[in-house]
Amino acid sequence: MAQLMTTQVLFLLVGVAAVWTARPRTELLNVCMDAKHHKEKPSPEDGLHKQCSPWKKNSCCFANTSREAHKDISYLYRFNWNHCGSMTPACKKHFIQDTCLYECSPNLGPWIQEVNQSWRKERILHVPLCKEDCELWWQDCRTSYTCKSNWHKGWNWTSGYNQCPEGAACHPFHFYFPTSAALCNEIWSHSYKVSNYSRGSGRCIQMWFDPAQGNPNEEVARFYARAMSEATHCVLGPLLLSLALMLLWLLS
Repeated sequence: MAQLMTTQVLFLLVGVAAVWTARPRTELLNVCMDAKHHKEKPSPEDGLHKQCSPWKKNSCCFANTSREAHKDISYLYRFNWNHCGSMTPACKKHFIQDTCLYECSPNLGPWIQEVNQSWRKERILHVPLCKEDCELWWQDCRTSYTCKSNWHKGWNWTSGYNQCPEGAACHPFHFYFPTSAALCNEIWSHSYKVSNYSRGSGRCIQMWFDPAQGNPNEEVARFYARAMSEATHCVLGPLLLSLALMLLWLLS
């Protein structure tokens, strides 16, 4: 009986050690999501279009994806920005930039989560978006109209693109998103979580940046990946020690 328990503990130790070594912190860095249009690995992409061009030195998106990101009802997701009349250009530029960040950034690894969806296997969750980016997005969209607060689900797709569901009335953005945090946190099912940090802090993801100054999101991803690694170590370290002590006790 004691021998069986010893064997079981040995297998548990090996299993925990395998998990510990199989998920190094660096796999959170310079990675692409397993999603609909993403590359398998990031690489240079010189032909990135307009607002997606800041990621051309190292990108998870192809040039054609970047061009489609600038179109209405593109083949990417058949999404209609103008579901409540024409969205203003000032507002639309933020949604284009949001699409470019989602499709092209290799610096979202710390927030990638597995999902069971037909069109993707991974998503982002609670990406800390810099507060200025969120505030400007909200301010520039206040005069545009929508009929929903969560744009991930609940649309009428019978026409081949999204339309407002029956009974959903069109109102200015601030009706459905009374604050900037409501917009950034809720519109894509909490893909973003507005941060208290500002651009340049190294603690929040910038949707907008000047590529001539480098990509500031690389530093942000490193910071959060390191924090996650240290937190995991704090949890798994005592567990491994406890298992080792149990093994010693069984062997004594």
